[in-house]
Amino acid sequence: MVYFIATPIGNLKDISLRALETLRAADVIFCEDTRRTLKLLNAYDIKKPLKSCHKFNEREAAERIIGAAREGGEIAIVSDAGMPVVSDPGNIVCAALKEAGIQYTVIPGANAFLSALVLSAMPAERFAFIGFLPDKAGEKKRLLERYKNLDMTMCFHSAPQDVDRDISAMYSVFGDRKACAVREITKLHEEAAEFTLSAGLAGEKRGEYVLLVAGAEEGECPLNELSEREHILHYMRGGMDKKDAVKKAAKDRGLSKSDMYKFSLDLQ
Repeated sequence: MVYFIATPIGNLKDISLRALETLRAADVIFCEDTRRTLKLLNAYDIKKPLKSCHKFNEREAAERIIGAAREGGEIAIVSDAGMPVVSDPGNIVCAALKEAGIQYTVIPGANAFLSALVLSAMPAERFAFIGFLPDKAGEKKRLLERYKNLDMTMCFHSAPQDVDRDISAMYSVFGDRKACAVREITKLHEEAAEFTLSAGLAGEKRGEYVLLVAGAEEGECPLNELSEREHILHYMRGGMDKKDAVKKAAKDRGLSKSDMYKFSLDLQ
């Protein structure tokens, strides 16, 4: 049997009894980083062969996992922290196992973005997990455009060196919205910091972040599909003078009046 096992996202005590039982019974453990996994295993006095399964060798690792499973082995698959597949390697392995007709199961446990959603206190009746954004600015904005009309909390992962750029890109696409940055989940310095996209997140960025961003408000989306100039013209054609049209369009888009005014200079 092949087992995808959730591991702690910070506090090593957040490992389930079933996960420990499965790791102890495994013939081999495939992991994202053998050094990280070794620390977890050493904490619980578990000694097993470790094989790598990361984003650069996942297809090759999948073939090895399939071969071991066909020989009747007990195979455990873990990522550095949290649930494999969710913003971590494992999806290619899942698809390969399905195609090969090999059964696998999940040992559930810690998950960063669900924990962050609770810590943020943002609406959770419906939410969308989007994960990491692309590195390139153009690709980042194109992806965000696909989600700007969602009327639900959005959950993103962000590395510390990317946080400011990610927030800036969100502001440019979504306009100003409430947000929350959660870090060090389950650790001593756990933090859930509220902010707005226009203000950005203050302070030095350390550790992996989960960024929670408010969804679109009802009625804000259709006009935001227009250019800034067309947005102002829409209100002027409806009878508003230019000053009021600029003010209303700025509010719709989450921008300041001064930022919006420059798009109205040639309008009469």
